[in-house]
Amino acid sequence: MMHTLTDPQTWISLVTLTLLEIVLGIDNIVFITILSGKLPEAQQPKARQMGLAAALITRLMLLASLSFIVKLTKPWFTILNHDITGRDMVLILGGLFLIYKSTVEIHEKVNHEEEMDGTPKDKGKAGIGFANVIIQIMFLDIIFSLDSVVTAVGMVDNLYVMMAAVVVAVLIMLVAVNSISRFVNTYPTIKMLALSFLLLVGMTLIGEGFGAHIPKGYIYFAMFFSMCVELLNIRSSNAKKSAH
Repeated sequence: MMHTLTDPQTWISLVTLTLLEIVLGIDNIVFITILSGKLPEAQQPKARQMGLAAALITRLMLLASLSFIVKLTKPWFTILNHDITGRDMVLILGGLFLIYKSTVEIHEKVNHEEEMDGTPKDKGKAGIGFANVIIQIMFLDIIFSLDSVVTAVGMVDNLYVMMAAVVVAVLIMLVAVNSISRFVNTYPTIKMLALSFLLLVGMTLIGEGFGAHIPKGYIYFAMFFSMCVELLNIRSSNAKKSAH
């Protein structure tokens, strides 16, 4: 282990994989932000922390059972001349769930159901709402963690480097998640953009499950570009309000 620590390649692998884990965790943070936003404000930070803690535990458990990951990459059955593996099934189910949740959330935002009721939906049954949110976060954590772990296994051979990268990445996300959540919840247009991003990620997961490999770089670039445009719109809108 000491020899490994003195090897520059180990540190290069650690930094590279940590950055990749953070990028792959963006969709996870967005999903946690959207779901935790449905809870009473006092419970939201706790839900985010528990969501990311669950993600960390899930990823470490998957890394510790590499034989399980290998089995998931073996074909289970064939559809339209494409071999469906266990990993493909997890991605397809996760993608369908993500599309469903994103569509429901977008429908609620467009129809202003909470505003028409006059009270938040989860008020008065915070315990049930909190449990539901955590369960949904944990379910999607498995999907995002599986994708992340498979990528890590393909890049680095050293298990300890993979685990260290996952821990560092999740710690960084823990520091950033509250600021990101406040920003997303402050601006409704950003929240709608985030939901659209999750919808796109869900479609991508289904595509990958059926063998259509879509580089995530394209998706993240599109999201980054859209976010930049929306930030310019927000800045322009704030400038006009200040002028008046």
